Amino acid sequence: MSTKGSCMCGAIEYEYTGEPAVTALCHCTNCQKWSGGAFTSNVVVPRKDFKVVKGSPKHYNIKGDSGNGNDHWFCGDCGSSLYTLVEVMPEMVCIKAGGIDDKSVRDLATTGVEFYTKSRMAYQQPVQGAEQKPAFG
Repeated sequence: MSTKGSCMCGAIEYEYTGEPAVTALCHCTNCQKWSGGAFTSNVVVPRKDFKVVKGSPKHYNIKGDSGNGNDHWFCGDCGSSLYTLVEVMPEMVCIKAGGIDDKSVRDLATTGVEFYTKSRMAYQQPVQGAEQKPAFG
């Protein structure tokens, strides 16, 4: 089965096959700044199962709290955040759930883990049943 997603303007499209390895929320400051929100919602899949099928996304590399690089990929036309390649997880792609076409996948009915809970906004509560990690790794 293939799951598809795209940016807001449709210039970039991607897909992945199989089930996510994990679903995660990230509350780190970089994700807050990148998303303009309190966290990012992520569907984490093996890189081998992910591909961009239309367009050429742009990327921005920044060092995370771990000191390792994070490549943030986005649409150069509309600015939609698409996915992140994280140096500490070289075999995985962190797809931003908001771009996934299927709402039942975007809903993250079960969130496996919350990262950087030390940076979680005071008005946010932990997701019940999700593993809570103060940082990454």
